[in-house]
Amino acid sequence: MTDDLAGNGASPATGPRFGEQGGLLTYGTYLRIPELLDQQRTESDPPAHDELLFITIHQVYELWFKLLLAELTDARDRMLAGESYLPRVRLERCLSVERLLVAQVDVIDTMTPQDFLAFRSKLAPASGFQSSQFREIEFLSGLKDPGYLARFRGLTEVERARLQHRLDEPSLWDGYLAVLTKAGFPVDTTEDRFAAYKRIAHDRERYGALWDLAEALVDHDQAWSLWRARHVLMAERQIGTKAGTGGSAGGGYLRTRIELRFYPELWELRSRL
Repeated sequence: MTDDLAGNGASPATGPRFGEQGGLLTYGTYLRIPELLDQQRTESDPPAHDELLFITIHQVYELWFKLLLAELTDARDRMLAGESYLPRVRLERCLSVERLLVAQVDVIDTMTPQDFLAFRSKLAPASGFQSSQFREIEFLSGLKDPGYLARFRGLTEVERARLQHRLDEPSLWDGYLAVLTKAGFPVDTTEDRFAAYKRIAHDRERYGALWDLAEALVDHDQAWSLWRARHVLMAERQIGTKAGTGGSAGGGYLRTRIELRFYPELWELRSRL
């Protein structure tokens, strides 16, 4: 928190009672720092040095995922209402976060395979494969996989309900089509949509907001794909070709996910221009 009341002209008797002045709220209580720092609990005994690193990295990922879900949901809702400006702003923030997700892998790469092996057995059968927020982001973005709910039995009832809700509700792609519809473009068939995309692409003076929003979706799509690719290299650097702790095929499975796209039509548009 960066508030500094010194020199603001308010007297101690009449001024706002913040932080040290009033004792009503502190940095630690506002952010719940004691509770937050109590969540990094290692399982290895004696404690493996790099287990704290591993836990911290993945908890931070989940915090960023929570923010991404809030921003992407708001972008989707605003697009469903026909807005184009604020959804792009939300997606630009998401892109900044997603770049951090990719860069954060550099930190975990400082852990050697030997150091990971010192506590890896304690993780089973837990796996990053089970991150429900990660799947929520994919479902919300448009990559919906109903089979996920059937394949994974480690989900809590709350996680299962949230994922089912994401499967049932409109995606970001549905939101973009709603924006196109409001702008007067038919979107019922594939050819209708490509005609709309091409018209927008070739008349950015008139349809600049729609083009920029489409590009923001492509940025989101590309950033998520780059994170998948970086994650593959990290996993192979740590465990080679071993199976994942959750029973997946490890790097082999992750590689099958690299080519997935949230918005394949926007990528195909490049070939049609």
